[in-house]
Amino acid sequence: MRIAPRVELSEEQRDTLTRWSRGRSTPYRLMQRARIVLLAARGIQNKDIAKTLGVMERTVGRWRTRFVESGLAGIEKDLPRGGRKPTKRLEREQEIIRKTTQERPENATHWSSRLVAAELSVSPSMVLRVWRANGLKPHLVKTFKVSNDPHFEEKLLDVVGLYLNPPEHAVVLSADEKSQIQALDRTQPGLPIKKGRCGTMTHDYKRNGTTTLFAAIDMAEGHVISTCMERHRHQEWIKFLNLLNRQTPSHLAVHLIVDNYATHKHPKVKSWLKRHRRFHVHFTPTSSSWLNVIEGFFKQLSQRRLTRGVFRNVAELKQAIADFIEAHNRDPKPFVWTATAEHIIQKVGRARLALNNDPSG
Repeated sequence: MRIAPRVELSEEQRDTLTRWSRGRSTPYRLMQRARIVLLAARGIQNKDIAKTLGVMERTVGRWRTRFVESGLAGIEKDLPRGGRKPTKRLEREQEIIRKTTQERPENATHWSSRLVAAELSVSPSMVLRVWRANGLKPHLVKTFKVSNDPHFEEKLLDVVGLYLNPPEHAVVLSADEKSQIQALDRTQPGLPIKKGRCGTMTHDYKRNGTTTLFAAIDMAEGHVISTCMERHRHQEWIKFLNLLNRQTPSHLAVHLIVDNYATHKHPKVKSWLKRHRRFHVHFTPTSSSWLNVIEGFFKQLSQRRLTRGVFRNVAELKQAIADFIEAHNRDPKPFVWTATAEHIIQKVGRARLALNNDPSG
């Protein structure tokens, strides 16, 4: 009678296997193998593990044995499969990579597998296999902007310093306006989500007006102070500053982090700041909206409440925004900034160097 090998786990192995068995980003096969080993470590027989996980008993036995023989590496990596090596693909792989990364198609902005295949007289499936093996995704592109602000480092150190080491007896607010939020109504009702089908909504819409959201988030508590107004001129910004003045403790200094929008630097705004000495404004570098924390809150608002929302008028839009912020403020979380200024400066420096050395630029 064959006896399954006994599985014993160290604390480190158990933690890793548990993470693999639960992780959303873990490949399914690795997740299944981790569960097999964890159940085996509890002394459960192979047939019972197979029944619990809905797999073959020999599958359980294979990964149990592999773990006993080779540890975590035994289940993390697959053994080389049999079969003939893809000699033709290996011969053309470098040519496909060179074409994809160093050239552009004549009448398109990027390559598709069919375009490369036609150019090199190979099959589209071969191109796809080469791309997959080398992590190439020509259909995807990420946007970016490297700041050219001559005072980039000075402003960065100032803002990140507030995030990492906020001053005593002061409140730090990240503030901005989200302008031209549209109250959009759909021309037809959509269908709800159901098993096997995502929710639907029409691509066309009816515009019912706009509003501008002014908001500031307290870095220490996560609480959001906000209001909606029709426009976003310096007059509205001063009204928002008055709101912040009323809703923050009068004995505390207020450090306000904002972007370089002209409204924030208007002469009348500067006059207001001179009359309210407890307010101190800190400007982020140009083209560095990622440094202003309130932008992350605006993104959440858009994704969770506005993008799929249906609003018959501006009043409904304002109420939806107010409800979202009220729900946020019932259980606010302080924002913890982790990136140091030195780390950001090094990363931006590498980006500038790459741009300067790019032969296509």
